[in-house]
Amino acid sequence: MVDSRYTFANQDGIYKDEAFGVVASWKETLIVFSRNKGAVFGVIFILLMVILAVFGPTMNEYTYDYVQVDRQNMPPRIPGLEKLGIFDGTTKGVDIYELKGCKDEYYWFGTDTLGRDLFTRFCQGTRISLIVAVISALLDLVIGVSYGLISGYYGGKVDMVMQRITEIINGIPSLVIVSLLVVVMSPGLASIIVAMTISGWIGMSRLVRANTLRLKASEHIMASKTLGTGTVKILFKEIFPNLLSSVIVMAMMSVPGAIFMESFLSFVGLGIPAPQASLGSLISDGYNHMLMYPYQLAIPAVFFALLMISLNLAGDGLRDALDPKQKRV
Repeated sequence: MVDSRYTFANQDGIYKDEAFGVVASWKETLIVFSRNKGAVFGVIFILLMVILAVFGPTMNEYTYDYVQVDRQNMPPRIPGLEKLGIFDGTTKGVDIYELKGCKDEYYWFGTDTLGRDLFTRFCQGTRISLIVAVISALLDLVIGVSYGLISGYYGGKVDMVMQRITEIINGIPSLVIVSLLVVVMSPGLASIIVAMTISGWIGMSRLVRANTLRLKASEHIMASKTLGTGTVKILFKEIFPNLLSSVIVMAMMSVPGAIFMESFLSFVGLGIPAPQASLGSLISDGYNHMLMYPYQLAIPAVFFALLMISLNLAGDGLRDALDPKQKRV
């Protein structure tokens, strides 16, 4: 399939009809996305955080729970940058590393009040926060899509009952539900994911239901019913592919919310139990010592803020690229 356009062929004013091939949909989406500089920055930073989460804890000899009482509250020191006068391990002009007799040691993000390496704990905390966010988003995707498809497709009394259930769940603040469940259940990764999933799928189900109500009255769905196509096949072969772009964007946008919720729970002491770490617990620990050792708060807080911004930028860019109204004809 080609698209014909008239353009000037030369300086004599002669018009020439040239044919341009139509770009495949996924290629066009990629082109539109790549033109969004904010979205590209977001993707690059997210990939950087994922690499740190996967490989960071193995980049030095320390573990996230290794305590060194003689290495407490060491300031950041990074090879190469120390020669530039930044991250050189000094505090108020005093070389703490030389003072403690560890001139040849490097702690890239410094150490905490127990002498644990903050870089390793930061990478471990990023890993846990991303795991919680991704698993919660996938569960919200599965539950929300299934619930919304069934509710919108069957309609009538089935839809009425299912929507009343969602209204009851949504009527209770999600923060209250999550906090109570985390308190009742034993603290840990599984309890946080379960608690966040209970109310996290509501938005996805409403989006899918609204689009299903619109699509089920279309001609190709009516034709499939007439030909005797099964309900499951209609839902997942006919309707769901038309919702895929909206579902992907919604799932992408739910990730920062899940990270924020997990970080908040860890900040208030209801999240990952010690000695494990998450971005929220690292910020909480740094907040308690920000006057004496500001780097313990500044480093995880800055990376957390950049991660949230990057996720939102990537989600916005993906939405613009997948939205047909945003594409040029």
